Amino acid sequence: MRVIAGIARGVPLKAPKGLTTRPTADRVRESLFNILGDISGARVLDLFAGSGALGIEALSRGAAEAVFIDKDRQAVKVIRENLGKTKLQEAAKVLLADTLRVLAAPGRYLPGGHLFDLAFVDPPYAAGLYEQALTRLGESGLLTPSALVVVEQPRKMEVLAQVAGFKLQRSEGYGDTTICFYRQSDLEEEQ
Repeated sequence: MRVIAGIARGVPLKAPKGLTTRPTADRVRESLFNILGDISGARVLDLFAGSGALGIEALSRGAAEAVFIDKDRQAVKVIRENLGKTKLQEAAKVLLADTLRVLAAPGRYLPGGHLFDLAFVDPPYAAGLYEQALTRLGESGLLTPSALVVVEQPRKMEVLAQVAGFKLQRSEGYGDTTICFYRQSDLEEEQ
């Protein structure tokens, strides 16, 4: 696993040991970021961050800031190591916390009222947290009105056209993974 493009291009990334983390494959990450296009200046939220590969890729490609959240100590240690190797730690904040708890009380964990333009939601496939995470994310007040939410889910799982106040914009399948792009439904209705 490595950074695909940007200022940290080619830097190898570590993944936490064990089966609890499933890093996004390089090919999938490359396709995902090709779809996203220019993310310069974006504020990024990497939920269930694992190795931090998605947020680190965003920083490498010009995102202004990324917040990484994971409840696994080993994952947080690896994220910090990966940020150090890529020299992107100045633009990053890493939280050792349960993602759902952070989304339920964002002011406690993320003071300052900053809003995010892009959020990655990639919970463990077997945990069944997709809808709950999107519901809490939508209620958290952490997103800009035009924020894009990228969900990585197992391909065998149904892609929902609408979930928790978000409307599907696009979905793409890669092997056993589906990447779904959502925007808040209210924004769609206004346009």
